Amino acid sequence: MRQALERRYGKVAAGEGVCPDLILIDGGKGQVSAARAILAEVGLESVAMVGVAKGEGRKAGLETLIFPDGREGLALGGESAALHLIVEIRDEAHRFAITGHRAKRGKARVGSKLEDIPGVGPSRRRNLLAAFGGLDGVREATVEDLCRVEGVSRKLAEQIHAALR
Repeated sequence: MRQALERRYGKVAAGEGVCPDLILIDGGKGQVSAARAILAEVGLESVAMVGVAKGEGRKAGLETLIFPDGREGLALGGESAALHLIVEIRDEAHRFAITGHRAKRGKARVGSKLEDIPGVGPSRRRNLLAAFGGLDGVREATVEDLCRVEGVSRKLAEQIHAALR
């Protein structure tokens, strides 16, 4: 959370963006306190903030709004339109984060297949993927095609070709 808040709101504090009217934090008192401290460090302590804590048993409809100023949490009823909006926002944030994480993990897997080949590190991997448009392109390339990539000798091209077959 620290990294995300510093990256996003550090830019706002530096004048490179619009300051939000409200920040929703997915979490209870601990996360709200931590977020408040981080925003204070970057000079945005005046931004309104609310935490969304899951209810007992983590059941939908039992969420409580947590305020950083110490006010008692507000439990919205299960039929509350405001609660439904907040839950939709939280769920979309989860979906966005999970999708990004899966994409990053998928890219790491692609890289590791090439990097498992002795002599292929991050730089050669980038060159190979760029030259052939991805791992499938590298897999379909001939030894001669591979030799044309910067930093790839004939011997290494043969190793790559054999490893990806």
